[in-house]
Amino acid sequence: MTKEAVCARIKEFGIIPALRLRSAEDAMFAAEAVWSAGIPIVEVTMTIPGAVKVIHDLVRQNSEIIVGAGTPLDIDTAARCLDAGASFLTSTAFEPEMVNFANKKSVVVIPGACSPTEVYTAWKAGADFVNVFPCSAMGGSGYIRALKGPFPQIPMIASGGVNQQTASDFILAGADALGIGRDLIHHDAVKRREKGWIQELARRYVRMVNHSRQDLREIA
Repeated sequence: MTKEAVCARIKEFGIIPALRLRSAEDAMFAAEAVWSAGIPIVEVTMTIPGAVKVIHDLVRQNSEIIVGAGTPLDIDTAARCLDAGASFLTSTAFEPEMVNFANKKSVVVIPGACSPTEVYTAWKAGADFVNVFPCSAMGGSGYIRALKGPFPQIPMIASGGVNQQTASDFILAGADALGIGRDLIHHDAVKRREKGWIQELARRYVRMVNHSRQDLREIA
């Protein structure tokens, strides 16, 4: 899938489920659960044991799912993730070298940023989206709205504190997508292998994003 196609899919679905789990088996289970509920995107964080192999296995087992690498801390790790089949690189921090690497490889890159200066710097460096983190600590949806005032052209992903109570507010504030971890993929649901629990949450978030976007179209 091309870089442009991956960006389009992220914008279309508006949700990046982040897998931050204790084992490769847990990650595979959770990824299948969110995909089967209608979200064909997952971020495999590097804190998962054997994360690169998880990316490889997900890509080989399901060609319809877009798999990203979450917070690779160096270029070597990022390269191994891309070799395994990752379609995007994302992080909670801004590392210029990582952005340059992704751009040279024509891969979607989503660096993290917090302050207005960081958001703008990441965008100017070549980010496809800017991962605004941690949103909840910075004032929630109001912070996204404040950033979109001077930077309406910068696609932003809200992450850090996005849950069922705040998801719609972040979309209405101007977020292009939501990064959601344990509030979508609850550790107890994974531990008990309760696929339906994760699927129901995934469907709720999809409805929230779609309804909020419809509200924005009506306002416009």
